[in-house]
Amino acid sequence: MTVKKLKMAPDRPRLPDWFRTRLPTGELLKKFNQTKATVTGNMLNTVCQEARCPNIHECWAAKDATFMIAGQECTRGCRFCAVGTIKLPPPLELDEPAKLADAIQTMGLNHAVITVVNRDDLPDSGAGHYRRCLEAVRARSPSVTLELLCSDLAGDLGDLAMLLEGLELEVFAHNVECVPRLDSRVRDARASFDQSISILKEAKRLRPEILTKSSIMVGLGETDEEVGQTLVLLKNAGVDLVTIGQYLAPSGQHLAVDRFPEPTQFDKWAIIAEDLGFLGCASGPLVRSSYKAGDLLARATARLRTEMD
Repeated sequence: MTVKKLKMAPDRPRLPDWFRTRLPTGELLKKFNQTKATVTGNMLNTVCQEARCPNIHECWAAKDATFMIAGQECTRGCRFCAVGTIKLPPPLELDEPAKLADAIQTMGLNHAVITVVNRDDLPDSGAGHYRRCLEAVRARSPSVTLELLCSDLAGDLGDLAMLLEGLELEVFAHNVECVPRLDSRVRDARASFDQSISILKEAKRLRPEILTKSSIMVGLGETDEEVGQTLVLLKNAGVDLVTIGQYLAPSGQHLAVDRFPEPTQFDKWAIIAEDLGFLGCASGPLVRSSYKAGDLLARATARLRTEMD
């Protein structure tokens, strides 16, 4: 009898020792448990849980949380992302704005990040729905600060203008994801660094009072110098806040990790960002685009006040 060998996914590289998170203690632990109890008791869904974010304890203790709207599957197939891909997603949930507003009010959040899937199947790429969700949250929780982590809206600047006109929003974020050279390897063919930069530039032109934000992953094949060059391109596009974090492959079917830069290298990138004039930068192996987003916003706002004074 012939025994067939099973094909196994390539072994994932062992995580370096610095990939450890610290659990909250004292008052922070109390706040984390309060948020967790609210989420569990009300059967709320957050990206923090579904993505098994390593920073959930820090963010929930600070009363920050991230939600994903417009569906659970994306019309694009980027090779780094764990979100499922579908050509024709189900229709938008008409009651999602109200559900989202209920969730954020119930959790008593200080800062909420609303992230979205790409909806290339919709005429406005979902912009109208994103706006309705944010307006519903603002009406129910007027004191919460809001951050929209938006898609590139298929590069349609008209849809962007419709989304942002008069919208009460503290941060407009859109991630370039990687250095420009790796675009075609990392992202869906419908996305590009230039298209992302155009969205960020136009958002700042349309609403200069809203802080703009973007994120870079490392460990995809870039060089240290390319990360610095990408920071320059983001700053030239008027981006105010930036995060830099380590890419981790969600599965053996995704792009493999190319390298693990040392924490000291992340510190160097943070210094470069500071020297370039960004209002805020979070840079570290465990940093994700929504990492301590409320704290980053608060520090940037305080810095702006100081500069104005």
